[in-house]
Amino acid sequence: MDRLADQVEEEIREIGLQIEKDAYANHKKVIDQFTRSRVAEYHLKGSTGYGYNDAARDKLEELYAGVFGSESALVRGQIVSGTHAIALCFFGLLRPGDELLAVQGEPYDTLAGMIGIRGREPGSLKDLGVSYRQVDLLEDGRPDLEGIKRAIGSRTKMVYIQRSRGYSLRPSFGLKDIADLARFLRGCKEDLIIFVDNCYGEFVETREPTEAGADLVAGSLIKNPGGGLAPSGGYVAGKRDLVEMAAARWTAPGVGAEIGPSPDYIRLLYQGLYLAPRCVAEALHGAVFAARFFERLGYRTVPSYDAPRTDIIQAIVLGSAEKVIKFCRGIQSASPVDSGADPVPGDMPGYEHKVIMAAGTFVQGASLELSADAPMREPYAVYLQGGLSRHYARTAAINAALHLEGR
Repeated sequence: MDRLADQVEEEIREIGLQIEKDAYANHKKVIDQFTRSRVAEYHLKGSTGYGYNDAARDKLEELYAGVFGSESALVRGQIVSGTHAIALCFFGLLRPGDELLAVQGEPYDTLAGMIGIRGREPGSLKDLGVSYRQVDLLEDGRPDLEGIKRAIGSRTKMVYIQRSRGYSLRPSFGLKDIADLARFLRGCKEDLIIFVDNCYGEFVETREPTEAGADLVAGSLIKNPGGGLAPSGGYVAGKRDLVEMAAARWTAPGVGAEIGPSPDYIRLLYQGLYLAPRCVAEALHGAVFAARFFERLGYRTVPSYDAPRTDIIQAIVLGSAEKVIKFCRGIQSASPVDSGADPVPGDMPGYEHKVIMAAGTFVQGASLELSADAPMREPYAVYLQGGLSRHYARTAAINAALHLEGR
């Protein structure tokens, strides 16, 4: 296995050079924003109570707005996940009688209950009188523009774009795709709110969706922008009035983003953002390695090792439940934390099928560190993401391959 891994490293060397070029551009963008915002030592301290006039919180949100090329941002450690951040946007902006349109087919599993796709679940958008429509992608993975145009009606208020592939083998959306789609949508209906679920996509390219025509984006700090240091949190960024509406959902109308104390770990949110471009680059190196390594072992990978990268997720089609379990056990046993744990498929809140998750991470569920998970359904693909170090990703991939071979 080590010999094959060395060969793979040589094959992917040129791809790594482009990853590093983009990482430099992103890191420079982040550092320049830190200096423009004049971040000081006193901004790294937490606060208590209501958090009135919290300089640390306000400065962090100024940083995110600048880095994302947006008017405003809401960045809070108390936002518990990317799904929570997305919920702030859905429930903060949509009203009874409005329609939400998804343009990449059915969204990620955990959003189905929130929207009410599988029935009128208590508290879902459907339960509150917001209708939902989706347009599936074309067979080649591109948006169905004609279908989207037909679907947009007088009640359509928000278009939802999921940037990453989620638990599917479709292509993820790149920034050019988002920019082209945003222009098309404006031509269909000028006042649409274009909202992008940015999870797994931050700092993969040198622009963010809010710099490519999106009105609003949301994501999780324990994925890309937390740089492996954020212990919790999420963000919303975009047009000021839309961020304010999401903030009013986070707290309450009338107070919005003006309250909420900085947690004691606020320094880690600053430092994580500072390191994020470097950590995302390491994850991309690991994803490219894993793609080529498992291609050489005869497995289908999506994307292929030499395809453009628009998120950090690497899908590997294993073809059976047994292989998915073996793969995840290989990743888990190579983890720095809980290496002795034995992943098994189980019921997870928000998921229709049983899911197996391997993640021996320092922060629970922090996908950027290195994790592998899969829904137990056809075509039995496992979704590998992260790796704060490309060397760790290589070691874990080799260990997963050995488990697949029964070694």
